[in-house]
Amino acid sequence: MSKLCRNLFLLFGFAAIVVMCFTMKVEKEVLLSSLRNAGFYLPGVLGVWVIVYAFNARAFQLIVNTGSHERHLSYRHAYKLTVSGFAFSYTTPFGFGGGPYRVMELSSYIGVPHAMSSVVLYSMMHILSHICLWFFSAVLFAVFYFDLMSPLLWVIFGLFAAVVLGVFILFRFFYTRGVLVRLFKPLLRIPLVRRPAARFFEKHADSMQEVDDNIAYIHSRPRVFKYSLLHEFLARVVNAMEYYLILLSLNVSLTYVDAILVLAFSSLIGNLLFFLPMQLGAREGGLSLAVRFLGLSAPGIGVFTGIYTRIRELFWIFIGVTLVKVGNRRLMR
Repeated sequence: MSKLCRNLFLLFGFAAIVVMCFTMKVEKEVLLSSLRNAGFYLPGVLGVWVIVYAFNARAFQLIVNTGSHERHLSYRHAYKLTVSGFAFSYTTPFGFGGGPYRVMELSSYIGVPHAMSSVVLYSMMHILSHICLWFFSAVLFAVFYFDLMSPLLWVIFGLFAAVVLGVFILFRFFYTRGVLVRLFKPLLRIPLVRRPAARFFEKHADSMQEVDDNIAYIHSRPRVFKYSLLHEFLARVVNAMEYYLILLSLNVSLTYVDAILVLAFSSLIGNLLFFLPMQLGAREGGLSLAVRFLGLSAPGIGVFTGIYTRIRELFWIFIGVTLVKVGNRRLMR
């Protein structure tokens, strides 16, 4: 990536942090009260993400280094790209910013098609890990909260299992046969965008096909697929520790299973409203619904949890944006 582009990412990141700080709708007294009551829990919440990003970085490293190229991404640089990539994903609508940043950093070493295929495949793996978490949480709920399972919930559970199975089949289809070309071709049949899409496809068809070929090449290594998905799933499970510590700080009595269920439900709501930067308000609402359904309660739980998570996000966004200027001279060997 050129120095100019890297500086633009840096400026955008810091501008986004300033905007987010001024748009946090939290009264000063409430914020100060939360920080006073946080104790050692807030450092614990911030530290959990050291481990979460460690698993994410390992999954990303496995995918990048499995491509049909001779370059090697070290774990240290994979961690840097992971933290910075998620920082830009947090600060942009639809989580759009992280992918282009990673592609631009990797493309000067392994070329645009290899960089795009690695980033696209990792994004698909990240989505798949969320789906695995939701299904795993549904099973946990059916086992540990069997008394709450009504006939309606059993029907919903069966439908959800069918949807998860269908998504797995769909992902496997895209992994083995490519994703970009197959997702782009329907645009060639839409009246208003058919002609510009056809011109774009005619110009970039070979590059898009090369990206799909690289995705299929990586998928042909099942060990990499399994281990990268496992690391992403473990990152989700460790992420539940954040909610476990937050709820403990509010004197809520809960188990780690409860924390996983709360994370899964708030994550589901947040991803359904993915177009909001930092998923503003979505996760807090999902968390409030989850704790109420599980019989866990505390005064102002949504507000205090929102404060914790926003502080954590701003902290790691600042680190990720700062890392844009660090360790770029020898990103890959």
